[in-house]
Amino acid sequence: MPRIALVTCRPGPEVAADLDLPVLAGALTRAGADTAVVEWDDPAVDWAGFDLAVIRSTWDYSWRATEFLAWARKCGGVTRLANPAHVVRWNADKRYLGDLAAAGVPTVPTRYLAPGEPAGLPDDHDYVVKPTSGAGARFAARYSPHEHATAVRQLARMHAEGFTAMVQPYVEGIDVTGERALQFFGGRLLHASRKGAVLAPGTAYDARKVAHPGLEVWRPTDAELAVAERALSTVPGAPELLYARVDLVDGPDGEPRVMELELVEPNLFLSLHPGSVGPVVEAILSH
Repeated sequence: MPRIALVTCRPGPEVAADLDLPVLAGALTRAGADTAVVEWDDPAVDWAGFDLAVIRSTWDYSWRATEFLAWARKCGGVTRLANPAHVVRWNADKRYLGDLAAAGVPTVPTRYLAPGEPAGLPDDHDYVVKPTSGAGARFAARYSPHEHATAVRQLARMHAEGFTAMVQPYVEGIDVTGERALQFFGGRLLHASRKGAVLAPGTAYDARKVAHPGLEVWRPTDAELAVAERALSTVPGAPELLYARVDLVDGPDGEPRVMELELVEPNLFLSLHPGSVGPVVEAILSH
């Protein structure tokens, strides 16, 4: 009987509940696995006692990145970690978008502003400011050119807390066609979802946001699937991936571009796709 850890985080005011976790744990147990739901930073956990540790909802990692990456390295040194620690390290910082772009993957154009660097914000189009290590739209906001002063205050706050910022043009296509999430598991497309725009004009960067507004089942187009597979093929250690989620939006030309590539702790949206529980369990047990 394999012993499997589903890795989550401690509950908190900034952490959403993982509704899929009890469903997945129950399904794995019924399939014959000795399954435990454990918090990544629990010092009492003996990670060597598991055959596989699957990162699921460690949704506080983005503001505890140094600790989390140290844990991933330690955990991966004593048991199998999915996804592997080196993939987690690469994907935990959204500067990976630069690697994708350099490899020819269509992405949303991105600039990076480390602490101490001048802002240089756009003055001719709406734009988004967010941290390179972030999740759930935390510390993310949309700005118009006349909101320069507010954006600079956000950058100052982020830089003071040690975050590197990323600046992207606001992709207006998201207001029309939404953002599509293509979920892969065990190397194959599992399912896809679509959601509406998260960043409404005038919403403060430190306000709590609805991370997945209007979530619905989606059937990906051939173009979306091609871009997603191209992005995944560039990931260091891609054959070792257990799971991946590729978030796409339409660029000004109407073609799909990668907004984010989620390889650390993507929400699986199993409540929207109950038929995917079986394939997920099968992929975990065979990983």
